[in-house]
Amino acid sequence: MGALSIRQVKKSYGSHHILKSVDLEIAEGEFVILVGPSGCGKSTLLSMIAGLDSPTSGNIILGDRDITYVAPKDRDIAMVFQSYALYPNMTVEQNIAFALEMRKVPKDERKVLVDKVSKMLQLGHLLDRKPGQLSGGQRQRVAMGRALARQPSLFLFDEPLSNLDAKLRVEMRAEIKLLHQRTKTTTVYVTHDQVEAMTLGDRIAVMRDGILQQFGTPDEIYSHPATKFVAEFIGSPAMNMIHAKRDRNGLVAKGIELPVTPQLGATLQGHPTQDMIYGLRPESIRFVPAGTGLAGELTMIEPTGPESYAFVDTAAGPLVVRVPGKVTAQVGETVHLAWQPADVHLFDASTEARVSAQPPVHLAVA
Repeated sequence: MGALSIRQVKKSYGSHHILKSVDLEIAEGEFVILVGPSGCGKSTLLSMIAGLDSPTSGNIILGDRDITYVAPKDRDIAMVFQSYALYPNMTVEQNIAFALEMRKVPKDERKVLVDKVSKMLQLGHLLDRKPGQLSGGQRQRVAMGRALARQPSLFLFDEPLSNLDAKLRVEMRAEIKLLHQRTKTTTVYVTHDQVEAMTLGDRIAVMRDGILQQFGTPDEIYSHPATKFVAEFIGSPAMNMIHAKRDRNGLVAKGIELPVTPQLGATLQGHPTQDMIYGLRPESIRFVPAGTGLAGELTMIEPTGPESYAFVDTAAGPLVVRVPGKVTAQVGETVHLAWQPADVHLFDASTEARVSAQPPVHLAVA
């Protein structure tokens, strides 16, 4: 009953189009992330799934029911907000039980459900406290507990970790993932944080300007981005992008030949446009001995502890290199870089669509 279908959903305010015909098929028990920059339409789509807003056109199907225009209270959906939305005058126990009380669930049954949820979320020792006496992470767990107690067909999370500090975000990410593993409830989770998207989701829907750019597993999104936008948005540091042109030997950037696989080279020969974007993940690039590879000046080093980011100016363009441990070279030195042609991501400069000999699967490119 928890499968969710978003069918050709559009949302407009006059001439301003927020969502432009979004299609998503979410399996029962799946954890799906809606990710994208501010203003891309992800929260608008979540609001329509929750019933807090209505689409201009299209349908939303939950299980075997069309819930497009069904009242929120009749949708069998529970939502966790960024702002917690707890009742300050109620205890933790009363907050968790409130929705059950409104649905006239018998008192004994409410007690069983509250005990079960509080044990699952380690809130048992806090049941008599009020929200003002709790930390941010504890309040978020109470908000999750209130949603859990309803035992809905669908969970909706609207950027629930945005108000937490970095350490708490990591802890709560783990709790949310464990919670989904226990309950197996279909979940739609909105975030602008690509790390949350990659670590939490079974599949990720990347959105931009109201258009679904790509829908796939974290590995598909990362390894086979469908567009230049997806490639740059997912991954930290962002993918390196070099502007290049086709020639009879393959690709050239500012007079530098850029390697591609034979399969991609053959695809390029039949491609209609000359201008290309040559993409490289920072971890795909390595330092090589002098006299080999692409030379460049090391301009900056960012150490993060287990790894370092090296910024290198080359004749083809600036590149960021992700290096395990420390960088032994010094800023200002000439270094040499190389990579495998199989690690290259190629995009058409005009359409920003991926150019690939073998298109990736499970894509929904508008």
